[in-house]
Amino acid sequence: MKLKTITQITLDGVTQGNGGPTPEDRAGGFERGGWARGAGDDSTRDHITETFQRADAFLFGRRTYDILHEFWGTMDDLKRHPIGVALNSKPKHVASTTLTRPEWANTAVLGQDLRAAITELKTNGDGELQVHGSSRLIQWMLQEGLVDEMELLIIPVVLGQGARLFAASGPDIAMELIESRSDSKGVMIQTYRPAGRPAYATF
Repeated sequence: MKLKTITQITLDGVTQGNGGPTPEDRAGGFERGGWARGAGDDSTRDHITETFQRADAFLFGRRTYDILHEFWGTMDDLKRHPIGVALNSKPKHVASTTLTRPEWANTAVLGQDLRAAITELKTNGDGELQVHGSSRLIQWMLQEGLVDEMELLIIPVVLGQGARLFAASGPDIAMELIESRSDSKGVMIQTYRPAGRPAYATF
């Protein structure tokens, strides 16, 4: 199973608060939430919907899981949306040490050995295991070499504050661009594949 991350991100690398002012989005004094609302044209919105529909399973960090459950898993109108249908009907895996009785159907909580659990999902499953949001989980998976592809939906805005996708100190990874497109509102969608360590120039 291919593990693919899908992330909405600003030009300065921020992922925090893309949807709006929830308590989680205000962590650390963050005040600039909602920057991805209304971004992109119909082609990008269609692409996002088709991406969720294409998934064979989902993997989330705990905070992202809770946010998506509240939004897509409890509101009847949103349950009927194609994204809601995908999220409610397909297997969901959560990286959490505190969640014991998930209320969202088709949810499995991964065990203490997260690397082994994700490796088993990738080895024994077919299709695409998608990770939406979950920036801290993505940082850890990049460090562990578990990510097969990264799709970045780059919103043309600089926030100047907020939690970022890539840690201030982390692994160095060369990235191969395998697909790129932009829409009429300046949103870019770029898909990368990790390609080992970067080559550094010497003088």
